[in-house]
Amino acid sequence: MKLISRYTMMLLTFVVLLTTAVPVALASGTTDNSSSKKLVLGTSADFAPYEFHKVIDGKDEIVGFDIAIAKEIAADLGAELVIEDMGFDGLLPALQSGRVDLVVSGMTPTDERKKSIDFSDTYYKSKQVIMVRNVDKDKYPTMAELENAKIGVQKGSIQETIGQSIPGAKLTALDKISDIVLQLQTKRIDAAIVEDTVAAGYLDDINGLAAAVPDEEQAEAAIGIRKGNTELLAAVNGTLDRLKSEDKINQMVTDASLLMADKMDKSQNIFKVFWQFKSFYATGIGYTLLLSALGVIFGVIIGLIICLFRLHDVAILRWIGTAYVEVIRGTPMLVQLMIIYYGFSLSFGINFTALQAGIITLSINSGAYLAEIFRAGIQGVDRGQLEAARSLGMGRGDAMRYIILPQAFKAVLPAIGNEFITIIKESSIISVIGMVDIMYQASVVKNITYQGLSPFLIAAAIYFVLTFILSKLLGRLERKLSASDRR
Repeated sequence: MKLISRYTMMLLTFVVLLTTAVPVALASGTTDNSSSKKLVLGTSADFAPYEFHKVIDGKDEIVGFDIAIAKEIAADLGAELVIEDMGFDGLLPALQSGRVDLVVSGMTPTDERKKSIDFSDTYYKSKQVIMVRNVDKDKYPTMAELENAKIGVQKGSIQETIGQSIPGAKLTALDKISDIVLQLQTKRIDAAIVEDTVAAGYLDDINGLAAAVPDEEQAEAAIGIRKGNTELLAAVNGTLDRLKSEDKINQMVTDASLLMADKMDKSQNIFKVFWQFKSFYATGIGYTLLLSALGVIFGVIIGLIICLFRLHDVAILRWIGTAYVEVIRGTPMLVQLMIIYYGFSLSFGINFTALQAGIITLSINSGAYLAEIFRAGIQGVDRGQLEAARSLGMGRGDAMRYIILPQAFKAVLPAIGNEFITIIKESSIISVIGMVDIMYQASVVKNITYQGLSPFLIAAAIYFVLTFILSKLLGRLERKLSASDRR
């Protein structure tokens, strides 16, 4: 038990050190200045011209008139603006849990949302439109023709509420507007409900607007603030009042629309896309390898501890080990990630960073599978060797450490390697909380280039190269370790 406690403390210390020091070397966003006050903004940067990714002077930036407003708020507060990009449906949990100070994402202050968070005064109004393929522009002259149609909406948005009111409509609710447009282009939906200012960025030879328009009042946009934070609410409203009196918001909308209209050439081939955004993918590779490597390292430690629990003579330890394996293997990794990232914060006030939450999730998940791998390896070693070691005066702990575990580890090395390869691929799920891994960067490139296929083909190629190289290296290590067996 002392050995297990020592390993546990080492694990926790190592996680804290790595997850606070390593991001500084890999970060491509804002610089860290602990002496300055920070204003953390939560947004979903696929909602042009409100907020969207744009390459400016060779660097990826999140821009838009929402961002311009947020910068003015930060300037009035004398704070540094830190932008956290995440899925739209994750904005409210992030605000409630204290991960961000405010959310700005063209959000409509509905009565339902007001139960969870406070809203500033409205700063912009827009109307809803129906986006369709150009060949279907005359197919929907009124809203009646949308009954029983397949409609795409953004998850958790006012557009989803509108879609739910259409009789017989089959809704496809997704996080990203770009994904909804891709669904429209690939004929998986018949129409999409979006805001007029957002739709303008996607109108081209393929997409157009239908004659049908939802019979709704203009949608208002406001800034979300955590309930009870009256000081920040007053400061935000003060900045909005100033911007309105100076007529700066309309100018911000115009500037953002012009920036949005400056689209990249959609005809770029996959090689040009990769070369232009190679720095994006390089950052993603760094974080993916970091997540995967630490996930396996800590997973091995957790797996070994749980394995020893399952093989222990004490019944309660065996029960703990078995319960851990069954619960972790019986629940999706995405659910585990949501519990660790949002649940711990909302319930216990423990705010893990996206990197820390990702490493912890991958570690505890792989630990359950590795525990079973280790158990099979230990049970595969002839029990007589343990008995022989005990008869020579070795304690059970020393016998396991020096006799059984080295042989078990050698036997299960291929399975551990396979788990590492699996984690490299499964780490992509961490992108849903804003972790800047390969999949996150592929989504950013997709939003910048308006290409739905090339960015993900590049990501697939990168994953293949990583796993192929790793499998070859593990094969060489396995052959080296097994060389003595053939003598």
